[in-house]
Amino acid sequence: MDHDDPIELSKQDARAGSTPHVTRYVLGISLALIIVIFAVLLFFSQR
Repeated sequence: MDHDDPIELSKQDARAGSTPHVTRYVLGISLALIIVIFAVLLFFSQR
């Protein structure tokens, strides 16, 4: 193999595994919880 030839790998081979997309669920749930917590704090701070 010549050193000038580019190596082409699939995404899964390059990452050496699969990506289960858990991060997007964690981020979505965390964002929703933060919004709820800020809404509750805003509600009780105006009383």
